[in-house]
Amino acid sequence: MESKQYDFVVIGAGPGGYVAAIRAAQLGLSAAVVEKDLVGGVCLNIGCIPSKSLIHNAQLFAQGKALLEKTGAKVDLSNFDYSLVWKASRLAADRLSKGVNFLLRKNKVDLIKGKAMLSGASTVDVETPGGSVQLKAKAILLATGSRPRPIPGFAFDEKKIFSSTGMLMSDKLPKRMFILGAGAIGMEFAYVLNAFGVEVTVAELLPRVLPLEDEEASKIVEKEFRSRGVTMYTGARASGAEVKDDHVVIHLTDAQGAPLDIEADAVLVSVGRATNTEGLGLENLGVRMERGYIITGDYHETSCAGIYAVGDITTYPQLAHTASKAGEIVAERVAHLLKGTPNPRERTVDRLHVPSAVYCEPEVASFGLSEASAKEKGIRHEVARFPYRGNGRAVATEAPEGQVKIMFDPDTKAILGASIVGEGAADTIHELLLASKAELTVEDVAELVHAHPTVSEAIMEAAKAALGRAIHY
Repeated sequence: MESKQYDFVVIGAGPGGYVAAIRAAQLGLSAAVVEKDLVGGVCLNIGCIPSKSLIHNAQLFAQGKALLEKTGAKVDLSNFDYSLVWKASRLAADRLSKGVNFLLRKNKVDLIKGKAMLSGASTVDVETPGGSVQLKAKAILLATGSRPRPIPGFAFDEKKIFSSTGMLMSDKLPKRMFILGAGAIGMEFAYVLNAFGVEVTVAELLPRVLPLEDEEASKIVEKEFRSRGVTMYTGARASGAEVKDDHVVIHLTDAQGAPLDIEADAVLVSVGRATNTEGLGLENLGVRMERGYIITGDYHETSCAGIYAVGDITTYPQLAHTASKAGEIVAERVAHLLKGTPNPRERTVDRLHVPSAVYCEPEVASFGLSEASAKEKGIRHEVARFPYRGNGRAVATEAPEGQVKIMFDPDTKAILGASIVGEGAADTIHELLLASKAELTVEDVAELVHAHPTVSEAIMEAAKAALGRAIHY
């Protein structure tokens, strides 16, 4: 077996893995990344990047049609070809994947294509198309990501019952789509499909859509989706699906306990993701795990010294940017230990300062404590809100549905968390996130002069509302 020696070996070239490898190389370490599939991981190839391309084109399609009809124009959609929209999403993913390959070469990170398994605390065996290779490493990072989680009664065939992966790789639209799960993935697909004219039904087991987001934000989103003709069942349990020749029958029990049979042309299952930890040899090394997730401590190190883990396989939020940040922390820690560089800035990712975002329309973004979590933990707090309908830019661009909501300490006025629902939420949330991270107060945000008219003025007004002096509401 061929053998190679590195300072740092990463298993998985997703947003956690490739970022960690590049950062390690910047710090003078010899680094290699093992990847059995496409560079860039799920997010770049079959996740957040192609889905955002679809969302962008769905927005242009729906808004352009609405604008033309409002001005009296007749819109003929008879030659609409969704496959061209799909091809644009694949082009975006392919371009960025090639870009990551370039960055790895530029930083002299070796990319090894194959399936990896840990044969020891400092040894990785890789089955490549050309034979077996053994990599010896002073530190190893696991960043193998996740895959769509199947559930009983809804086995993926990627023809009638789709995973998110299968849906992103499909260049055709069904006439009727049933979506199981109203989290971020389900609601983003519901938006895209509805915008392109698909009859959409969404079912969620929990009492509301987007159950991980602020309750007020989820109510605004649900109201908007219903107004566009999306049928929604919350507090509903799906027991299975029967695939017929030309349709699917979904067996559902609604919130009142009544049984329902819903017909659709296809089903999208979006009820979470399963970790990719099988076959890595973790059980032989005593790596501590709980419910399929790897438990990590300071610097994202596992219970086996010298082996680190980041991303979806850990208990941290399953978000690409969380994985990337954790990867940087690991690389800086390993470089410190091996090269004597300065101590890393952070010991772990600060969960309270990790933003989340849902890219449907209206967008939703948040960070830190929610009102519900503050109450649950008994943390003293106050809440300030400002509605989008009081914001000139939102009204002028016909996007008045939304609000900025800030959680703050009633004594110090420190920002404890925030939620934004509405136009540009995923971008504007970072003003409040930076303020909170820098230990600024709502007064600091309120005093900052904002350009007019901008959606970000709603943040300033919400901060002023926290001080009892909002102007436009």
